[in-house]
Amino acid sequence: MAGKSLAELFVDVLAQAGVERVYGVSGDSLNGITDAIRAHRQVKWAHVRHEESAAFAAGAEAHLTGKLAVCAGSCGPGNLHLINGLYDCQRSRVPVLAIAAQIPSHELGSGYFQETHPEHLFAQCSHYCELISHPEQMPRVLEIAMQTAIARRGVAVVSIPGDIALLPAAAGGTRLRFPPPRPVVHPADDEIESLARILNGARKITILGGAGCAGAHAELVSVAAKLNAPIVHAMRGKEYIEYDNPFDVGMTGLLGFSSGYYAMMNCDLLLMLGTDFPYQQFFPKNAKIVQIDLRGEQLGRRTKVDFGFVGDTRATLAALLPKLSQNSDDTHLRHSLEHYRKTRKELDALATERSESKQIHPQYVVRTLSELAADDAIFTCDVGTPTIWAARYLAMNGRRRLLGSFTHGSMANAMPQAIGAQVSHPGRQVISLSGDGGLAMLLGDLLSLRQLDAPVKIVTFKNNSLAFVELEMKAAGIVDFGTDLQNPSFAKMAEGAGILGLTAETPEHVRPMIAQALQHKGPALVEVLVSRQELSMPPTITLEQMKGFSLFALRAVLSGHGDEIVDLAEVNLLR
Repeated sequence: MAGKSLAELFVDVLAQAGVERVYGVSGDSLNGITDAIRAHRQVKWAHVRHEESAAFAAGAEAHLTGKLAVCAGSCGPGNLHLINGLYDCQRSRVPVLAIAAQIPSHELGSGYFQETHPEHLFAQCSHYCELISHPEQMPRVLEIAMQTAIARRGVAVVSIPGDIALLPAAAGGTRLRFPPPRPVVHPADDEIESLARILNGARKITILGGAGCAGAHAELVSVAAKLNAPIVHAMRGKEYIEYDNPFDVGMTGLLGFSSGYYAMMNCDLLLMLGTDFPYQQFFPKNAKIVQIDLRGEQLGRRTKVDFGFVGDTRATLAALLPKLSQNSDDTHLRHSLEHYRKTRKELDALATERSESKQIHPQYVVRTLSELAADDAIFTCDVGTPTIWAARYLAMNGRRRLLGSFTHGSMANAMPQAIGAQVSHPGRQVISLSGDGGLAMLLGDLLSLRQLDAPVKIVTFKNNSLAFVELEMKAAGIVDFGTDLQNPSFAKMAEGAGILGLTAETPEHVRPMIAQALQHKGPALVEVLVSRQELSMPPTITLEQMKGFSLFALRAVLSGHGDEIVDLAEVNLLR
């Protein structure tokens, strides 16, 4: 180690941990780190145009690989820009290390140029945040940070002043050399017996599964077969649960549709598996609820729970299966599946070309994209309506992946996440479903696609509005305001960045344009002019929402916005 700087040791430790790249924007306080990366054989610098994008990209890589991913920002504003993306990583429970460079150490506390205090700023979006102020702290502090991010499945932040990074390293090489632990956690034997008795004593059982069902597909389907239970999935569980599943009845919640809602509201026992589904109004009020989760602190925090068990979904179900009796009553399952077939037929009817209107319906765009995309495509989707259409029309198959800001709910996540997915998986097809509002918010990173030579395909839903916000206003009886977007031609902007830019203006353009983009070897953007007045209705409509739409119509007329009123008689509520 003789002659190595602290920054060089820092990068060596990352390399020993298997880190292959660091996403970020360079800056003077980061110079020691970036120079060490420049000279390193294993760790590369993934240069993006905004630190928020760096954090989202690192989160996407961590989500897809399950391994530690890293992002970096220079002092002050540079690492402040990381915060929103890191909040998403923390709430999505993916292991990410953030390097937050700091001002010169002797200036700390003086109100120096760009001075901030990362240990306070990152406190709410990390499990660990420490300042390296002396060479003797390395490599221990960095290793603790990495181990914390991996073990607790979240964010760890290491702050290091630029001058400290350039000092000679005081220690030898890495200290942590053991493989990542993989414990198996399930309830105690007597708890498994108790759980089996509860389930064997029920007849109308519905399963609600989330992201905690990852890796447990076979066990989940086997348990559903024993219980004759329909399976409803939360958004983060879609990629793990929906495919090859004869018990699937879709989603519930604000993004879902009526069959998932029906299956949950008509059960006498709801079995929650690895889900933190947040919307209390979509839980049954008169059913027993059993919750199984690896994190005990999540038991009962969304709805009342009659029985709670701590355990990993796969291990718990594997231990439970031999104890279950075959449920002889399949009435609830049959009714739920029939409801799903009818609902799916109605949803699919909305996803046709309907070319006589010359308007492009977003449902048709996503269904077409799902049909044309590769079997192992990685999809990302912006919040709002792109997430709704992804939830309803992207078909998962066990090899495809789906990422979004499903817990934090941030705008502008899709393209940065697509960058991280593509850079870390260069052989996979990566597709971003971007809203025009989301794309515009971090539009600068369109340039990163060319700079990183990342062949991401962006499908932009251009309706010149913050469409989901507009719908929320109408549902509340408020005349929409501040939702108009004066957009440029995104296709022409893509061309200016050296990216293939295409525009689909009518329904017959959709399939050939998407096909052309997917076949293109480099990055491509398809700007689709979709209908602004497409309503994405939840699975049940409350009296307050119906009143809200009526109030909106009245207020719109009185304020001279009558031409914006949606004809609710033409909306299929899918109830």
